[in-house]
Amino acid sequence: MANNKRTTIKDIAKVLNISAAAVSKAMHNDSRISSKTKDAVKRVAKELNYQPNHLASALRKGKSNLVGVIVPRTNSNFFSSVVEHMEAVLNKAGYNIIITQSNESFEKECKNIDTLLFTQVDGIIASMANETVDLSYYEKIKSKGIPLILFDRGENDLNVDYIGINDYDSSHMIVEHLISKGCKRIAHIGGYRRTRIFNNRIRGYIDAIQKNNLPIDDSLIIESALTLEDGRLKMKNLLKLKNRPDAVYVAGDYAALGALQVLNEELISVPNEIRLIGFGNEPFTSLVSPTITSVDQHSKDIGRIAAETFLKRVAQPELKQNLNKIILDAELIIRDSSK
Repeated sequence: MANNKRTTIKDIAKVLNISAAAVSKAMHNDSRISSKTKDAVKRVAKELNYQPNHLASALRKGKSNLVGVIVPRTNSNFFSSVVEHMEAVLNKAGYNIIITQSNESFEKECKNIDTLLFTQVDGIIASMANETVDLSYYEKIKSKGIPLILFDRGENDLNVDYIGINDYDSSHMIVEHLISKGCKRIAHIGGYRRTRIFNNRIRGYIDAIQKNNLPIDDSLIIESALTLEDGRLKMKNLLKLKNRPDAVYVAGDYAALGALQVLNEELISVPNEIRLIGFGNEPFTSLVSPTITSVDQHSKDIGRIAAETFLKRVAQPELKQNLNKIILDAELIIRDSSK
């Protein structure tokens, strides 16, 4: 039977007939330990497959050099790009990251937070799940004095650092673009209003419609989880309307892809009969036919700034009142689906 017992510093000390304290000092390159002993400790540690207990070390030092990251999903190019550029900055500063995903589930998000707190992370950078309304778990992070930075999705009530794009203005930009192409009946497949960014996108859409003296039709404003299947279902429902839309603005690219699939299946010409715009600038938007107009959310900048904000919090924890609310202007990438 295999021995699954974890090798400890005491095991290495026993083999070398020295104290555990001496082994620990050797591993930390203490100048009081001879090179011969250090080499011996490294050799035995390798032979015994010794793995440092980072959690125990973090408890002793009060610092783990780990940053917890929570994203709604990892299969999104936006979130993976944010994490990639966040990690690049943190790695240079000596930090590693632990990535968790909520899959848009409030319950799983709470479990992720508990796990990261148990692991003694030095900070948490998060984008909230669609289901999250109760902010008590995020308040728990704040109560422990751990830096909390939110990006893309976050709630003003938490009063923490936030980095994202101007969702309200982005919707204005999209509606103005569609109206400039002659569209008069623009539908919006959005996220849930309870999530701030999607509420801002819906508000921006409504205000832009009104600003251009077009009527507000509640049947054209649809809330959803913005999955590919949601896009398919909501698009089918829009096509059943007696007076169907001449344009559809979707607040997420996966749902926009689902909508495009239905339009293609129904042999509805895009953009000649119905124009389509997504949100997120996922790589597939430039590969499908027709290519999908979408909004670029500057994921590289968001990841970099979120990491830099955490490092500033660590360097100057006393500046808790000077919160960073960094809002970037998004960019509309115009492609065939709206030309």
